Amino acid sequence: MNQHFLFRTFLLLACFALTGSAAAQTIPQDSSVQVSITTTDGNEYVGYIVDQTPEHISLKTETLGTINIPKKIIKTVQTVRKEQIVDGEYWYDNPYGTRYFFGPNGYGLRKGEGYYQNAWIFFNQFSYGITDNFTIGAGIVPLFLFSGTSTPVWITPKISVPLSKDKINLGVGGLFAAVLGEDDGSFGVAYGQLTFGPRDRNLNLGLGYGYAGDDWASTPTVSVSGMYRTSKKLALMTENYIFDTGDEDLFYLLSFGMRFIGRRTAIDAGLFFPTADGDFFAVPWLGLNVALGNPSND
Repeated sequence: MNQHFLFRTFLLLACFALTGSAAAQTIPQDSSVQVSITTTDGNEYVGYIVDQTPEHISLKTETLGTINIPKKIIKTVQTVRKEQIVDGEYWYDNPYGTRYFFGPNGYGLRKGEGYYQNAWIFFNQFSYGITDNFTIGAGIVPLFLFSGTSTPVWITPKISVPLSKDKINLGVGGLFAAVLGEDDGSFGVAYGQLTFGPRDRNLNLGLGYGYAGDDWASTPTVSVSGMYRTSKKLALMTENYIFDTGDEDLFYLLSFGMRFIGRRTAIDAGLFFPTADGDFFAVPWLGLNVALGNPSND
């Protein structure tokens, strides 16, 4: 795949995701629909819109009663989905539920939803939901900033299909990469993912075939991953891979960690455990996620 095409795609998607986060809000007109309203001063209110004028929105909340919020200070208005109310408590949305530390699952971003992911400073990726069934991502390791001549870039298209809504989701996609500055530096993986359970509490089985240049792997890589959101602000995660090295030996990459979920940001922290030839050691993982864009209220 053309290296410059991948780099331009990364820049275009980054701009698209950033400008999408500032798009005008569609305010639901149905008073029976629960909404979340965030304001420019950092507050968030959850309730039902009972009235609105050109100047303000009247929101009926459970704890504050009916309050009037000036439209000029409203930052976002989003429909609260039923799965966001857990035991009577409103949970922040989790747009990062489409993947684990790095690897994807069968879910895709909703239309208009996006995020920026950074891991260990160098790894950068933007992802955006073009439709409810198609997500595109683009990433870069900007080694050129450090006098490096070889810079990895990639795109990550994914098609997601709900086989049973919020119960079983199928995802098919790939990571297609190249190294800027090298004539033959293309590599990547094509995969399929089957996820059981909703976005916040699921088990995922995956199968992928990697390639480098024109050569494809003769055996697949198997992945078994999972996520369990225990509270409004915390989820447990595991992401695990089984590789066939071609020498009648298997290489295992195991992991466990947590995702700390905020209103518009999340932090991933965990440990990866490569195991081969009886060796066992831990590699730390630290990642930052920032929500961009706003999902459709349809």
